[in-house]
Amino acid sequence: MAITDRFNLLSPLRLADARVRLAGLHQATRGRLIVCLPDPLKRFLASREHCLIIEPAGATASLTKVSGGLRTSGGEVSIDPALPLSSEALFGPDVKVSRVLSMPRDTVLTRTVSLPAQVRSNLAQVIRYELDRLSPFQASDVLYDFQPRPGPKGAPRLVVDLAICRRDLIDAWLDRFKNDGAPIDRITWEGAWPRANLLPPQERPQTRLTLFSLNTLVWVAIAGLLAVAMLSPLWQRHWVASSLEDELRRVRLEVVAVDDLRQELERARLGSTAVLQQRWDEPNILVLLRELTDRIPDDTWIQTLDYNNGQVELRGESGQATALIGLLERAPGIDAVSFRSPVTQVPQTGKERFNISLRFSRMADE
Repeated sequence: MAITDRFNLLSPLRLADARVRLAGLHQATRGRLIVCLPDPLKRFLASREHCLIIEPAGATASLTKVSGGLRTSGGEVSIDPALPLSSEALFGPDVKVSRVLSMPRDTVLTRTVSLPAQVRSNLAQVIRYELDRLSPFQASDVLYDFQPRPGPKGAPRLVVDLAICRRDLIDAWLDRFKNDGAPIDRITWEGAWPRANLLPPQERPQTRLTLFSLNTLVWVAIAGLLAVAMLSPLWQRHWVASSLEDELRRVRLEVVAVDDLRQELERARLGSTAVLQQRWDEPNILVLLRELTDRIPDDTWIQTLDYNNGQVELRGESGQATALIGLLERAPGIDAVSFRSPVTQVPQTGKERFNISLRFSRMADE
């Protein structure tokens, strides 16, 4: 075979393989998504899934209807295209049905093959070209499917499960349902691995997403979950930032309130301290009165005594007013004794009227 012919074959094969991979990804994602849904939604989706299982046995095949997880008998169908499908096998108009052809176990050859790990990216093409070496059949004579087994990363060999069925055992049934407008969607067998399908990729029906279809709803749900997954960190970060801002605002208000209370307490403390200090620094008036009483002569009497912040002013009459200056200066705590005005004579009593000012401070022994 020429190189150009090989390239001409590779292009449609690669496209078909890509479609199969996308379909498998869709089915796997859809299955994982449905598992995560609530039970009522699972039952709703299951009620919208309808499947017709065809199990050939010679020239006839038994039909099993699966709807909403419930299996019911659909009668039998003949391979003869002249006989119409049984009405029991029909689900009704406008009902999307998946038709699965389940072949007997003894008609499918299964084996395990080992290939170099480098062929993983082109596994479909390699299986097709090596099919005549891996089995006693040519690729054009059989329908086949394969599944690589999971293995350790970097392993030098790739283990693949391969299933092969002769095309002449299946083609009649494919034509039978295709001619009736109900083509087969999947060919499997008893004991097949999940999502196994012997139907060639290019012959599988294309899945079209229509408005309000189940697949559309599933893909919308997937897109919604992806959007939530991408936006969730941003929303969570915004929520955390908002929570921290609210907490910081609350703490700031508490700090301001505590600071105001602290300042108020400090002012109260300073005020009480100032009062106590002023009271402590203030001279004892009783001491002043006692000193004046002890030192002023008997012929002297005081009419008024004014005290203002340590400054004292005395007004009165005395037999000898000038002698009062010396008497008062010798008293402890009294200084700056002087006349505020000239001494005057009182004609009626013959005494001298005086106006003396002095400074009185707290004495050391107080």
